[in-house]
Amino acid sequence: MAKKKNLFERFANWATIATGSSAAFIIAASVIVLWIVTGPIFKYSDTWQLIINTGTTIITFLMVFLIQKSQNKDSKAIHLKLNELIASHQGTSNRMVNIEDLTELELDHLHKFYVQLAKLAEKEGDLTCTHSIDAAEENNINKLNSLMQRNSYKNARNSKSKQSK
Repeated sequence: MAKKKNLFERFANWATIATGSSAAFIIAASVIVLWIVTGPIFKYSDTWQLIINTGTTIITFLMVFLIQKSQNKDSKAIHLKLNELIASHQGTSNRMVNIEDLTELELDHLHKFYVQLAKLAEKEGDLTCTHSIDAAEENNINKLNSLMQRNSYKNARNSKSKQSK
């Protein structure tokens, strides 16, 4: 499944690993210490300040893109793994696959729904009890049907009592 990665992909992976290492931190800290130590030599001139400002600006600018690429790749891999778990488990709702394509408002709506499910699970006191969107909808339909039957029964009873008067 692994294809030959293009040059940028290989460089991005290498740079992500290298810049996240202890050695990279030590090198960066050493550069700062060296810059501070050379301050008196250069009489804290504008050029001395410009060197660190320019260097850190360029590095920060480039690192933003490398970090974003790494985050995008990690996020995609996590979504694929979660989608596989959802698709492979019989009790889960397949509607949750590709949920990342929803709008923020739709995600907020789903979040509220899962907060309600958490409260329901807490009330039941059973940590092994699970609920999916489908199960919750089925429970809701059953409750509505039960309510409609009760209302129908009450209406029938009320109409009989009116007829007998």
